[in-house]
Amino acid sequence: MKILIRPHDIGKGTPEWLGKTAHEWGFDGVQLAIAKAVEGQNGNPGTLTNEVVNEIRSGFNDNGVEIPLLGAYFNPVHSNAQKVKAGAEKYADHLKHAREFGAKFVASETGSYNDDKWTYNPKNQTEEAFQEVKKIFAPMPKIAEENGVCMALEGAWGHCMFCPEQLKRLADEIDPGQKNFRFIVDIYNYLYIGNHEQRADIFERCLTLFKGKIAGFHLKDYVVKDGEELEFAPLGQGIMGWSNFLPRIKKECPDALLIFEGVKDVPSSLKFVRSIVG
Repeated sequence: MKILIRPHDIGKGTPEWLGKTAHEWGFDGVQLAIAKAVEGQNGNPGTLTNEVVNEIRSGFNDNGVEIPLLGAYFNPVHSNAQKVKAGAEKYADHLKHAREFGAKFVASETGSYNDDKWTYNPKNQTEEAFQEVKKIFAPMPKIAEENGVCMALEGAWGHCMFCPEQLKRLADEIDPGQKNFRFIVDIYNYLYIGNHEQRADIFERCLTLFKGKIAGFHLKDYVVKDGEELEFAPLGQGIMGWSNFLPRIKKECPDALLIFEGVKDVPSSLKFVRSIVG
């Protein structure tokens, strides 16, 4: 299985430096958010010229690092309509250019009515929220199909697609059969202090609901701090249960990408994951 890291978790710099470092750290590829990682680039529509794309792709590929996944995250329910418009345009433009990077997927999340905080708001879990997110993402499967790639969305308890079932509903309504819609599974993002003990059940629901359509898994581990909040831990050193989850992923989703996202102690975490998936 291919293991990826977000380049901006390494730092911000040239594609060559990012690619070289990702390779030295032991990763097969990256989930690339251009604006966050590549110095001097914002990834906005009109900026991804052949020259820019070739420079970015070569910087990673020449170091043996793939770019199977682009990140173009934006908040589709932000109160600033111009931000929503710009975010949707950027996401669509990334779908149009993804293959030039060697990418199959373009990822985003489903937003929050708390704007730039991306945190829980009761309004997120309403039908109004669902319909607003649906309206913004509805054109994307067709754009993805026209360009031979797939959109990829991830849910989170604090966001508008707050459970796996709600995200599956969105997929069914904008792309029946999920021809050009894929899922990013981040179990940690579905958790909060009130439901974290149901993490194995949530994992099983994701495997069942999203079967055959999972682009990747974000890998995070955690402990409970002071009995009241979840806190990141190195992979395999928390209570998530990756020793049980990873073998299931390897068996049932062998083509899924395993993506490090803000992981603590990268060397020990990578060693742990490699010991299970190879």
